[in-house]
Amino acid sequence: MVLVGTLFLRVVPYTSTYSPLKTEDRSCSDSSTLLKRARSGDSRYSAGHLSQDEPGTQPEGISYHDDTPKDPTEFNEPEGPKQGAEETSSLLSKSSGSGPGDIPYQEPTAKNEADHDSHHVDIRGLALLSKMKFYQLWLMMGLLTGVGLMTINNIGGDARAIWHHYDDSASSEFIQKRQLMHVEILSFMSFCGRLLSGIGSDLIVKKLGMSRSWCLFLSSSIFLLAQICGVNIDNPHALGLISGLTGLAYGFLFGVYPSLIAETFGVGGLSQNWGCMTLAPIVFGNIFNLVYGHIYDQHSVILPDGTRDCREGIYCYRNAYFVTMAASLAGVVISLWSIHHDWVENVKKRKERDRGREA
Repeated sequence: MVLVGTLFLRVVPYTSTYSPLKTEDRSCSDSSTLLKRARSGDSRYSAGHLSQDEPGTQPEGISYHDDTPKDPTEFNEPEGPKQGAEETSSLLSKSSGSGPGDIPYQEPTAKNEADHDSHHVDIRGLALLSKMKFYQLWLMMGLLTGVGLMTINNIGGDARAIWHHYDDSASSEFIQKRQLMHVEILSFMSFCGRLLSGIGSDLIVKKLGMSRSWCLFLSSSIFLLAQICGVNIDNPHALGLISGLTGLAYGFLFGVYPSLIAETFGVGGLSQNWGCMTLAPIVFGNIFNLVYGHIYDQHSVILPDGTRDCREGIYCYRNAYFVTMAASLAGVVISLWSIHHDWVENVKKRKERDRGREA
């Protein structure tokens, strides 16, 4: 797909450095931006300030000391170096106005506070090492992806061990089909998890005003439920619960994590920061896979052709799921701590903002 797509790629030539439009050209677009209804009590307008409720009408409760100025561009002319910043910042966030023509102040909510912070914060590279949040997110990424990768990489071993114990007459072709079925379940549920996490995380932040870390709590809880199934299910017909829940949690995790990284460290260094985060699955994925292989080998016998075979059913790998269950439980605890930490930080920021307003 990528190779064919490159044949039709059209490279748009890079133009000169961006510069803000002249004030006269911006007057129309800026005036449309200012057509926002301010809530009563938010601000009182003095001389030269306009509040458009509807074009050509004067809202109730607002008095004007002067008529509309003769020069309509007076309201759109920024002061000094703020012009370039105002051009781009209007695409990112809505800020409270303090001068003529600024958007009336709106009461901040947890939603636009998070948006404001994510647009302006820029932490990348070695600066990540000084942030406790980086270690918390890196550890969560490693633990949960390690738990998921253990099942993803070894679901075939689970199916083979449990089918050999459940039905000695099961042929290798039949078991291979069962293994492929679980791979399909993992893939499909991972797709569902990524789709749901993208929509669900935005709803949690934008509509409910809650922390995006709730998605981590949900993912780690699903992982925990999958590990509980892993240590209890000894019927191969129910093995789909393990693969399905693991795929759902794994997809949910990867669907929300880039947004979480961008929200915490900024969008400027997202590719670099996300690259650092994806080192965690390499470390923890290998650790949990080695644990699984060590436990599986302990319960296996070496056949004449040199391959290992385990006929103990669920006990071939059960202890490995006890290890990942502990890791999932740690993920639940860390995600709850992260939610509490985000709430405390938002309260502090709100208090500082209120103090600055009063001053």
